Amino acid sequence: MKVYLVGGAVRDELLGRPVRERDWVVVGATPQQMLDAGYRQVGRDFPVFLHPETGEEHALARTERKTGRGYRGFELSYSPDVTLEDDLKRRDLTINAMARDADGGLIDPYGGRADLEARRLRHVSEAFREDPVRILRVARFLARYQPLGFSIAPATLARMRAMVAAGEADALVPERVWQEMDRALAEAAPEAWLRTLRDCGALARVLPELDALYGVPQPKKWHPEIDTGLHIELVLQAAADLTPEPRIRFAALMHDLGKGRTPRTSWPRHIGHEESGAQLVGEVAARLRVPNEYRELALLAARWHGLAHRAEELRPRTVLELLEACDAFRRPGRFQELLLAFEADFRGRGGWRQRPYPQADLLRKAQEKALATTLSDDEREGLTGEKIGALLRRRRLAELSKTA
Repeated sequence: MKVYLVGGAVRDELLGRPVRERDWVVVGATPQQMLDAGYRQVGRDFPVFLHPETGEEHALARTERKTGRGYRGFELSYSPDVTLEDDLKRRDLTINAMARDADGGLIDPYGGRADLEARRLRHVSEAFREDPVRILRVARFLARYQPLGFSIAPATLARMRAMVAAGEADALVPERVWQEMDRALAEAAPEAWLRTLRDCGALARVLPELDALYGVPQPKKWHPEIDTGLHIELVLQAAADLTPEPRIRFAALMHDLGKGRTPRTSWPRHIGHEESGAQLVGEVAARLRVPNEYRELALLAARWHGLAHRAEELRPRTVLELLEACDAFRRPGRFQELLLAFEADFRGRGGWRQRPYPQADLLRKAQEKALATTLSDDEREGLTGEKIGALLRRRRLAELSKTA
């Protein structure tokens, strides 16, 4: 029985990046031998064992055989006869198909280290095309490593396109799409994830609402980039500048879905796209089973970004109504996150990345002033909840009007 460190830990160590998880492959062992050695078995599809002391995952070396469509259509085979090279060959990218032995020696049968040095994401073998999740993973890895100069090998991108054309992407289940999407949004360059899915054709399969934005024009005065799809890429880039929080980045990503439903006869104007966009956000969230905290923030961003951008010209009453609609008093922290999504939308335009966004400060100060406005116990005495709310609202409006 031999144990090897594999995958991401080897890759990140060679890149000089922090190693957060360590995965191991065990060659030459049976499940019973692992149990006899004190490992605890987990995993439904194939035996994975937790080390009795470290708790780290140890998987038996295995091979895969394609038996049907999608990422579940595989037959797995594990036995003491499966070699380390066999196991590494089934992996997606060469940079993930390296290992270290017990002495720390590098085992690199498929050129992963050379691809790291060349800053290249390249598939290991023809088996790459058998699992559509690899399309999503490559896009996510580019979102992580593009700032280091990485790109996708042309042959790998060609295989991704062929997989989409063959219908493999249609077999992706919503939970896995969301899992990869959430992780990609947390990476350094999430716009690279979006662009990659668009380039290989997968975006139209898994997120057609976003794909529909490409080729849709906007007024040049407010959108020098014109194309709405390009605008969304720039918005993601701006969101990554502003916050590492994937929930806010998701809201920024979803904010303009309604423009994909604007009739061509109305282009480049998009009257009412906020309302239709909020509806589409709800549909996407339901289909992908998006967590509620993501969905709620994205709904608010889609519905209210247009009004927020006009904050400097709004009457105090309208500012108060906007704060109320965004639940800024009961959820003040979430409103701060929403302001970041609005700012990402504003900065995500051709040449606008460094422009000031005073609207955020104006709305933030309005929120603070309204939250600081309270009623004393004497003022509440004898009033019902409804009348207390109405009086507090009048008081808040009066405070906001002082600075108008």
